[in-house]
Amino acid sequence: MCEAHAYLHKDDQDELFMENVDSVLPNEDGLVLENIFGQRKIIKARIKELALVDHKIILEQI
Repeated sequence: MCEAHAYLHKDDQDELFMENVDSVLPNEDGLVLENIFGQRKIIKARIKELALVDHKIILEQI
């Protein structure tokens, strides 16, 4: 499996935002994340870190 879990970095901790993410797309409102089940979430954030070996996407709100 190649999908990752997305975490929102808050107060020096990473909080789970979405599981099984397989697509991250930029748009005018921030980022659109879509998981393997077709669920979508939009968040005003930027990518802080991609830890591909650990299957983690770390996001930071803007």
